[in-house]
Amino acid sequence: MDLAMVREVVDGQSSSPWQQGDAWLAGGTILFAEPQPDLRRLRDLTSYGWPPLTVTETGIEVAATCTIAELLAFAETSDAPWLRGRTLIADCCRAFSSSFKVWNTATVGGNLCAALPAGPMISMAAALNGTCRMRGLDRAERLVPVRDFITGNGSTTLRPGEFLRSLTLPAEALAAPSLMRRVSTHAWGRSVALVTGVLERPEQRLTLTVTAATVRPVTVSLHRASPAELRDHLRSALPRPALLDDVHGRPLWRRHLVLHLAEELCGTLTEER
Repeated sequence: MDLAMVREVVDGQSSSPWQQGDAWLAGGTILFAEPQPDLRRLRDLTSYGWPPLTVTETGIEVAATCTIAELLAFAETSDAPWLRGRTLIADCCRAFSSSFKVWNTATVGGNLCAALPAGPMISMAAALNGTCRMRGLDRAERLVPVRDFITGNGSTTLRPGEFLRSLTLPAEALAAPSLMRRVSTHAWGRSVALVTGVLERPEQRLTLTVTAATVRPVTVSLHRASPAELRDHLRSALPRPALLDDVHGRPLWRRHLVLHLAEELCGTLTEER
């Protein structure tokens, strides 16, 4: 991809005013994925030197600059806490339609901020009830749930000059039984439908999160629903405008896949009650 229009890369901590054509830079792989004709200057977030992951009793804070490879390495650490949550994280990391070279460069924050429907970090973060911590140039911060952070295909709640500082995943969601199922058109292709299920305790409520098939995450919570009730809930939550329509799949086909994956997840997780 030709990036000749980018004139300079500056330190992310620079005090220079935000200008038209500025963008935050983390891994930068999105720059080579599609045209970026409006970019003029990149502000490098890696200059902050944030630790990739911070683990506490209350959960995990994932820095925006944490790479997919670093997150996967944590998820595969045998003595780390929250085996169930780590398994879901690892499955979502492996859902990237990219090589290990991209995994070592692409970041969790970049995947969230790109807001592409098939972004697997969106799937993971929404399923685990993640919260985005954003920071402005004035250092003011605000918190937004991941399910609200993504507003559409390629759009987020980020304001001009604001960047994603980190993603927080709470211990309660990480400890709960969870599963992920996805469909792609070939083994290493992008997801055309991805459904995650988390069994919330002690309420025994099953929360399903749909991504890839939709323009933004869609969440449905159920309590002891029959297969017919599950399908009815999902059809109501997935009207045609909510479904993605592109060269990788048509809306009704994507919804059909979601219903199939959701029934499979519901059956498997319900057995763990």
